[in-house]
Amino acid sequence: MKYITLEQALTLNRNSIKENYSEYVNSSFVSMLSLLNFDKHFVKAEGVSVWDSDGNEYYDFLGGYGALNLGHNPPEVIEAIDKVRGLPNILQAAIGNLPGVLAYNLAQITPGDLKRSFFCNSGAEAVEGALKLAKIASGKNRIIYCQGSFHGKSAGALSVTGREKYQKPFLPLVPNCESVPYGDLNALEDKLKARDVAAFIVEPIQGEGGIIVPPEGYLKGVRELCTRYDAYMIVDEVQTGLGRTGKMFACEHENVAPDIMCLAKSLGGGIMPVGAYITTDEIWKKAYGSMDKALLHTSTFGGNTWAMAAGIAAIKAIMDKGLAVNAEKMGNYMLEGLKALKDKHPLIKDIRGKGLMVGIEFNQPEGFANKITGGLLGKLSYEYLGSLVAGQLQNEYRIITAYTLNNPNVIRLEPPLIVEKKHIDAVIDAIDSILEKNRSFLGLTLKSTRTVIGSLFKR
Repeated sequence: MKYITLEQALTLNRNSIKENYSEYVNSSFVSMLSLLNFDKHFVKAEGVSVWDSDGNEYYDFLGGYGALNLGHNPPEVIEAIDKVRGLPNILQAAIGNLPGVLAYNLAQITPGDLKRSFFCNSGAEAVEGALKLAKIASGKNRIIYCQGSFHGKSAGALSVTGREKYQKPFLPLVPNCESVPYGDLNALEDKLKARDVAAFIVEPIQGEGGIIVPPEGYLKGVRELCTRYDAYMIVDEVQTGLGRTGKMFACEHENVAPDIMCLAKSLGGGIMPVGAYITTDEIWKKAYGSMDKALLHTSTFGGNTWAMAAGIAAIKAIMDKGLAVNAEKMGNYMLEGLKALKDKHPLIKDIRGKGLMVGIEFNQPEGFANKITGGLLGKLSYEYLGSLVAGQLQNEYRIITAYTLNNPNVIRLEPPLIVEKKHIDAVIDAIDSILEKNRSFLGLTLKSTRTVIGSLFKR
């Protein structure tokens, strides 16, 4: 039997890395990245920056989809893990001291009466646990969610994720999950009136939906409706939480306290996979407050020592550094600069977001070129314009970003919360330059086609 050691793995070149991933993991994903020359070999990361094998520095404005609020390899989190390396990491027959501490800390910083935490490994798992919690505590089984939402791709989370592309291949999903338009309180009330709904799950800002900010007062209205019709309000703060939007939690912009909150991504400090839901004492006791129910929902790796140490350190660092305040300040600076570009470039349809969670939506092509292609140009633009801009940002300007999963016509900017004005200026200048040189989808396509053809010949 021949295998590759860790020491050997760390010395593999770019071609060997691609071959192994393509052959043993996901060949289609490798092909997709290769077409736009996205398959760089990155060898170092620190703060806002990463470096490729040729020594080129890139600014990371994708930020692990919001998982890198502290930046790459934050020393505070790594040091915390080093301190617990000799402790048992997974020991199911005992109670570790760190899960209780992280749960205590979360209870101090989350809004309202949220108190009891369940720890897992990802945002999707946190959503799964939250949905089950709502059902068992309420005795009901209907779940309402929003069109355009994204809560994960495991079966339960996918059942409340509002894009048919991800749901359809896996039907039937969990029954009694129904969608309403995001931001529409009347539609929500119509669903809740029968008083047979266990929970309504909602993102304070839809991330994968295209960085969609709801109308002012929406979350407060949701809170009132859920209370009136006896349904739990689940707020998914997996992407928006821990300072991302300028508040520690995005629901705090409207002073809303949910019944259940889902967390993940930056809870692990960008080092460890950590997910959690936190709920009130009352709800938890209804669900799991007896010995016969205490172990109805568990996670083998949830609450492991290394993950909890990372979570404790991550919260402390975010609080001590005032990163929510910096997110608000730098976010306003970035939004101001991008809105100036919108006034300058017709290809930009909208700039929106809050804090350091910002989306750029592009206009669809109109006129003669779109008509003679039977609308094909518009369809291609919707699916690929975001990726074309992201491709040029990375390949020509060394800035990493990506489009949003439910709306590929939007590119997201979610840098670490330690970002500075110099990084933001570089991004704004780069986008300005790209749109100045390519004033239409056709121009961007021709530019990117040359990259694709070059990539194909290299292969």
